[in-house]
Amino acid sequence: MSHSLPMPPPGFDALPVEDQIDYVQSLWDRIAAIAGQVPLREWQQAVLEERLAAHRRAPDEARPWEEVIERVQERLRAGR
Repeated sequence: MSHSLPMPPPGFDALPVEDQIDYVQSLWDRIAAIAGQVPLREWQQAVLEERLAAHRRAPDEARPWEEVIERVQERLRAGR
């Protein structure tokens, strides 16, 4: 970070955990809205390039996002 901010922000610790999570999610949503302005680090770019190359080598191994989400949700339900 280029400048120091209070960690956590004033009043954060006084919030119930659910509100703290909502606060952090709201911050993340704000960042995600301008994702194109967030620079990638070299290692992140390398990972993306490796994954894209792997996909191009074997595109039939890809699964629709909805299928992946369903599989993860099933595993989570089974673990309870």
